[in-house]
Amino acid sequence: MPELMNDKLQVVVAEKGAELQSIVRKDLQQEYLWHAGPEWAKKSPVLFPIVGTLKNNTYTYKGKSYTLGRHGFARDKVFTLTEQTADKLVFTLTESEDSLQVYPFHFRFQVVYAIHDTSLQVSYIVENTGKDTMYFSVGAHPAFKVPLTEGTSYEDYYLHFNEEENDGVWPLSADGLIELTPEPFLVKTHKLALKHHLFYKDALVFKTLASTIMELKSDKSPRGLKMQYEGFPYMGIWAAKDANFVCIEPWNGIADSVNATGDITGKEGIHILDAGKRFERSWTVTLF
Repeated sequence: MPELMNDKLQVVVAEKGAELQSIVRKDLQQEYLWHAGPEWAKKSPVLFPIVGTLKNNTYTYKGKSYTLGRHGFARDKVFTLTEQTADKLVFTLTESEDSLQVYPFHFRFQVVYAIHDTSLQVSYIVENTGKDTMYFSVGAHPAFKVPLTEGTSYEDYYLHFNEEENDGVWPLSADGLIELTPEPFLVKTHKLALKHHLFYKDALVFKTLASTIMELKSDKSPRGLKMQYEGFPYMGIWAAKDANFVCIEPWNGIADSVNATGDITGKEGIHILDAGKRFERSWTVTLF
């Protein structure tokens, strides 16, 4: 598999889904990414051209109905490695006959991985190569190991927000749709203690977090990470039931609400990209 390496980091990425497979701090002999165990078979899927679930797995565009599964199709497609240097990998996906059956837009979607010192930057670049206005969402879903070091437990770790948070969490229905009313959750705090039961009802979904930096830390271990994600209005935090990882998911887009109409042009969180235009967002994880 393609990989990036410097004196401190080694990053491996699969061409299928342009999905991260490993993030190792070589100097610490520390792996930071989930190993894709039986609890969840993915490691860091890329979410495109939708984030989350559509109502009835369906949307309409120009009077026609289309079916798309949760998080879209990019995570299951084989990308083309179009650029590789010592510190950067560029993976590219374009429309195909198959994709046009479920998503009638012409596009160039690139996932760029770049390393510098102890940081990995992941960029999503979307270009509208068609003649019509394009509607899309894009998001991240990396799963980080918890606990990171022997002798510590899942409950020894927490997420630290760079801003004081006072935000509710949006419950998900049994079908993965956003309910209409948030529930109180973060109350004047910088901290969310990790506990397995937090995720027994699916992801924690936030629409209005103030923070653009989140750290995974423990008072019992020096190992952790810092994620910076400016420009992503939505955030999901998730783990499979009783699994030893946490996903920190910056999103440009969100699942349908329980009362969604299905019209993609009016979907909450959808991005509108005119013909010939380009969209780019990046998140960075620094490992310590």
